[in-house]
Amino acid sequence: MQTTLISIATALVVSFFVVSMQKTDAADTQLTIKTYLENRTPEDLTAEWYKVENIIHVSPHSVRKHIGDNEIVLVDLRSQEEYETNHIITAVNVPAYATPDKSDYGAVDRIVGAFKELELKNPGKDIVVYCYSMPCMTGRKIGEMLTGHGIYVKHLGIGWSEWRYFWKLWNHDGEKAVNPADYVFSGKEPGVFSGKKSPGCPIGGEFGC
Repeated sequence: MQTTLISIATALVVSFFVVSMQKTDAADTQLTIKTYLENRTPEDLTAEWYKVENIIHVSPHSVRKHIGDNEIVLVDLRSQEEYETNHIITAVNVPAYATPDKSDYGAVDRIVGAFKELELKNPGKDIVVYCYSMPCMTGRKIGEMLTGHGIYVKHLGIGWSEWRYFWKLWNHDGEKAVNPADYVFSGKEPGVFSGKKSPGCPIGGEFGC
């Protein structure tokens, strides 16, 4: 149990120190992480892991419930070609891929500039990114890139594949049925939601999805 927690925490700690230790050499970084972990109990690491999860991840039920309310900024990180074919309705596109099979992570100025513009146009709103699927690393890599420029985004708990092709996978049987097609849009524009509003997850309160 402790080994598992330390493994999980190591990944979190690396992310935690990524900004503050950019100018520190690898040896010093490793020593800092080692010292940090040695002073944390398994309970500490568990609490921190859940805290990070709740800060960063956004429930797809919440996004679906509030889609069209203009409460968050949803960002599709896939290529422009894929975005224009289909995307989550209301999402804007900041491509981290030049083509469907070629990443464009090196375009730091373009990507950071696009997110800075989104922040300026949407003060006080959470920016929520998504990429290809739940295990996709694109959102994580872009998120790390942005922290180095003082921009902090959240992550949709699922990716495009789950939203488009596995709707029933993340929706509860007890939820009021909606038309999944209402939550997808094609073209260069984000699209305006005009379908039947979803009540979201039926489980309310602290333990709601």
